[in-house]
Amino acid sequence: MTLRETLEAAIRSIPDYPKPGIVFRDITTLLGNASAFRRSVDELVHPYAGTKIDKIAGVEARGFILGGAMSHQLSAGFVPIRKKGKLPHETVRIAYSLEYGVDEMEMHKDAVRAGEKVILVDDLIATGGTAEGAVKLLQQMGADVIAACFVIDLPDLGGRGKIEALGVPVRTLIEFEGD
Repeated sequence: MTLRETLEAAIRSIPDYPKPGIVFRDITTLLGNASAFRRSVDELVHPYAGTKIDKIAGVEARGFILGGAMSHQLSAGFVPIRKKGKLPHETVRIAYSLEYGVDEMEMHKDAVRAGEKVILVDDLIATGGTAEGAVKLLQQMGADVIAACFVIDLPDLGGRGKIEALGVPVRTLIEFEGD
């Protein structure tokens, strides 16, 4: 099977969720499929194999799962980027735009050091607000964000362009048209 066929077969599409007209792309079925999960992680890390990567930063919550697997394969540390109020130590925080408002995310203040090479990962990029906030947070701490990786891109929503405008290359494995 091609990568696209593997991913299409493994990703569940749920129409009219969370509201009418939206097709939700659910990767929990991909995570539960050992070969599809393995192939996805392999594909995400492939361009960086043999490169010195210091940290993988994963966005809560699916980015934690993908990021943990990527960290293991690349022998890199892992940095959780969480919603406000979830981390127990001193944090740095940034506000970011959502489709219908603003939220905040944070990471531990000592999670990355200036100059460390970091890859950001999450399951999906849509409008790009969350990923843009995460990249800015990492850059604010002095990280060299060398890539932002996602299993799914919804190109009609323009998120990729927001990340690339910050000077960060975007890697995705599959695109779905529409929202």
